[in-house]
Amino acid sequence: MPSPGRRWRTMAREAPPTAGLPLRWADLLPCGDADLGGALARFLGVPAVQVECSGTAALVVALTALRTLAPDRDEVVVPAYTCPLVALAVAHCGLKLRLCDLGPESLDLDLAELDPLCGHRTLAVLPTHLAGRVVDTASVRNLARAAGAWVIEDAAQALGARVAGASVGTGSDIAFFSLAVGKGLTLFEGGALVVADTVLRAACVRASRRIVPRHALWELRRSAELLAYAALYRPATLPLAYGAPLRRALARGDRVGAAGDDFSPRIPLHRVGRWRQAVGVRALERLPDWLAAAQARAAPRVARLRGMAGLRVLDDSAAASGAQGTWPTLLVLLPHAAARETALAALWGAGLGVSVPFVQVLPDYGRYAHLVSAEGGAAELPHARSFAARVLSISNSPWLDDAGFDQVCATLERAAQA
Repeated sequence: MPSPGRRWRTMAREAPPTAGLPLRWADLLPCGDADLGGALARFLGVPAVQVECSGTAALVVALTALRTLAPDRDEVVVPAYTCPLVALAVAHCGLKLRLCDLGPESLDLDLAELDPLCGHRTLAVLPTHLAGRVVDTASVRNLARAAGAWVIEDAAQALGARVAGASVGTGSDIAFFSLAVGKGLTLFEGGALVVADTVLRAACVRASRRIVPRHALWELRRSAELLAYAALYRPATLPLAYGAPLRRALARGDRVGAAGDDFSPRIPLHRVGRWRQAVGVRALERLPDWLAAAQARAAPRVARLRGMAGLRVLDDSAAASGAQGTWPTLLVLLPHAAARETALAALWGAGLGVSVPFVQVLPDYGRYAHLVSAEGGAAELPHARSFAARVLSISNSPWLDDAGFDQVCATLERAAQA
């Protein structure tokens, strides 16, 4: 935890953990174009986008559709280090989770580990563009398709990321994006589903109509939460809305709660109302400029971090030719777990936007371990466990000013050299 003096200073400023797009009051007008799917399709350069109530709901819809097309396949391969909501979505659909290790110091799936995981029971493989970094999906598609499986790109944190000029996800069967808080464009909670094949796209539409009801109470709740986000997502009020709950969780030693990994096993499924969609359409007009500004802000900071001994900055995969990821956060690997712990002790909760993407690999969460079967690949995972123990995320929000970033860098240098 930060010292008392530093804790007092956090009350005057607070950087969010990611560079989420702030809403303007004009975005909240009760009128205007409510076709968010159409607006997102134009932004992404795809034929259609299916809007769901969350990225998790979009994944549930996609898996449900695939299961109707291949009822004899019941396994889903995911990175061992990923959002626990992915595991909950797989379980929600009655499917089995199989874990794949990461490559060494990489977000790419370990292809040598992935190959034997893909078989006649594999329904889908989920490469993940974590924190806007583009991963290798072409190699994953080759292995998955050889086994007759589909590829779903988890682009929850990568709306706007591109490969050779095309949106991430367009080369695979399905991709989903999150429109949750901190993900760039937000409806407070929302999701976008992109499906390449027209037959598969129709199956996803049918699945959504079958399993996603209209639920006025959920939509009313999300609308109220969106209004609160518009009011509180600003530097003056972030210490109250984000900083105070974070520091309470850290004070009681609850890292899962501090990182926001404490998810309910119940996945809400409901339709997204016209007003929230209209808010999204208006905010989307500013997203390209916001992403460009984030890239420009990240460039000198990434260069500075790369110049620090013992520190590795995560970039887009070298195997993804022409990749241009987004920069909601900067991901760095410390030389060893003790160095990461030293940095976290000084920076997590200090109001400087420093955190971890997820606390640990999926089987190491007590509350989610039961979602991984004994044959699900939980035994070793050396690269993913090393990654989870050494990774640290730094906000790329404009609200982390140069003085704050200097403080982060000084702490990281001391931790890496200790």
